[in-house]
Amino acid sequence: MDAQTLSAEDNKLVVLARATRARTGAAQGAAVRDSDGRTYAGATVDLPSLRISALGVCVAMAVASGSAGAEAAVVLGDVPLDDADLAALRDFAGAGVPVHLGGPAGQIAETRST
Repeated sequence: MDAQTLSAEDNKLVVLARATRARTGAAQGAAVRDSDGRTYAGATVDLPSLRISALGVCVAMAVASGSAGAEAAVVLGDVPLDDADLAALRDFAGAGVPVHLGGPAGQIAETRST
């Protein structure tokens, strides 16, 4: 699957995740669209005292913004999605949220569901 087969809204998430990852040089870039249509983009945080995945950053931003749920997520990078990240998104947004996974250039390899 590539970004061409995604909806226009999910394609925007791919663009945001790719740009965020490229700008920061992080291992992963992610983007989440919440249930109100707002988007959150983040990159992996890898400091000696703080480690958060890109998806974890997006979920934390959405929760801190008062969002009530998510419609879709994209995670791009060389690092596989951790089961804990999928669980955090499920805790926040419930079951059935599509998570599109792909490489650094934005090619979507698979879609999972929370």
